[in-house]
Amino acid sequence: MDLLTRKRCTSRWEPTTTRAVRAPFAWWLVVVLVVLTISPARAARLKDIADVDVAMETQLMGYGLVVGLQGTGDSQASFFTMQAIVNMLKRMGVNVPANRARSRNTASVMVVAQVARHHRPGATLDVTVSSLGDAKSLEGGTLLYTPLGGPDGLVYASAQGAVSVGGFSVQGANSNRRRDNYVLTARLPNGGIVQAMPALPTNPGSITVALHEPDNTTAQRVVEAINQELGASQALAVDAGTIVVQAAGADAAQSGERVGLLARIEVLDVTPDVAARVVLNERTGTIVAGENVSISAVAIAHGNLSVQIDAQPFVSQPAPFSQQGQTVQGEESQIAVDSGGSTLIPVQEAATVGALAQALNALGVTPRDMISIFQALKQAGALRAELRIL
Repeated sequence: MDLLTRKRCTSRWEPTTTRAVRAPFAWWLVVVLVVLTISPARAARLKDIADVDVAMETQLMGYGLVVGLQGTGDSQASFFTMQAIVNMLKRMGVNVPANRARSRNTASVMVVAQVARHHRPGATLDVTVSSLGDAKSLEGGTLLYTPLGGPDGLVYASAQGAVSVGGFSVQGANSNRRRDNYVLTARLPNGGIVQAMPALPTNPGSITVALHEPDNTTAQRVVEAINQELGASQALAVDAGTIVVQAAGADAAQSGERVGLLARIEVLDVTPDVAARVVLNERTGTIVAGENVSISAVAIAHGNLSVQIDAQPFVSQPAPFSQQGQTVQGEESQIAVDSGGSTLIPVQEAATVGALAQALNALGVTPRDMISIFQALKQAGALRAELRIL
């Protein structure tokens, strides 16, 4: 069968065992050009584009043992697990020589949790445990009492209880194995209890608003919206991503007025200003262009390279009554290369994403070729946007 493969000029052709040229842009490669709406950006709630007086959290960590495993715990090679078992039993009055400790039903784990400003002693925490040794699964295990300490080395919480893996792992006698989800990390919902509170920095006299995407214009709009809501100049932009709002003071925090002030601020509508940006993913051929992207007037030419290989089988036979000849099967190939006709196409200045997409689609190129064109436009100084390549 005659095979025809079209290749772009930036790719090299690669023969296969059937003398065909593999197309670099297969039919299963879905390439999408996402163009955002060209209408003006809509306003968003302040709580959706920024963190409003987020309570600072402290990371807690501890070392613990998960017991009750069905032979899927740490092996003898994880000597620290055996040592931890010996030390635990010794505190309970059971003396076991370290060289005699054997248990595949126990696994060493690291236990992590987070405590925030709103937590109080007695509050519960979600806890995550992760295998530290060579255990095969934590399924069905129980975490023994584990103290959780902060960066200062002090204990602020403890954790204990049955772990929830959310999966399973089964292995047969013939090394057949089936695993569903990951079984070496587990959760303990409400498995931790706060015992004391760390000294978290706080300033009851002010409220901090941290933008998710720092931008000077957006920060100024937030300041104006807050001051208009409060009727006074209580908000001040410290930098492009931080706005500080002066509250009524420590008394307001105690009386509950601070919560009411936060509720008024976080629902304010603010229109964020988005920088012009084009994101390219060369692995998937995806292009995402923001609404403020535009190009200057420019001329673009993009050529194609077409390679055609015609392979015809033939059979060579020896002369009649030949004593030493033999029949040979071979193949004759004819290769034709066509660089294609590429013309220089002028593209008018496009001030919107819609006009930009229309101009590039008029060139008749694929989205993957557009990635090369966007990069060339940036190098030529015609693309008025930040170019990011994933």
